[in-house]
Amino acid sequence: MPIHAVRHLSTGISRPFAEVYAFLAEPENFPKWASGLGHSFRHLDGMEWLAETPMGPMRVRFSERNPYGVLDHTLLPEDGEPMHNPMRVVANGDGSEVVFTLFRRPGMSDADFARDADWVLRDLQALKALLEG
Repeated sequence: MPIHAVRHLSTGISRPFAEVYAFLAEPENFPKWASGLGHSFRHLDGMEWLAETPMGPMRVRFSERNPYGVLDHTLLPEDGEPMHNPMRVVANGDGSEVVFTLFRRPGMSDADFARDADWVLRDLQALKALLEG
């Protein structure tokens, strides 16, 4: 399999690492800021949820809580390949840095990749506003 193009998108948040991670480690908080995952979440089992996304309903599998700031989640469409989304929170002084790795999917145009990156950045800014507000 070829290596896909990626963009690492991040934002600094003026809140302690433990607070940012605790908020993000709860999947039910994602609809409060992550418009790319939609606005309707329903718990299925364990760390798996059902989301009404802009691309239709998808299962979302979140990583288990951990001490490393890992917040990976995978979108599982009914038809098509899973979409893995690596995400991290790292301490940055008295605050935190949230980093999202956006993979360019096969067949995705430059314009679509740029649009997805802009969408992620808007969502990260919404997260920042929510947690700093």
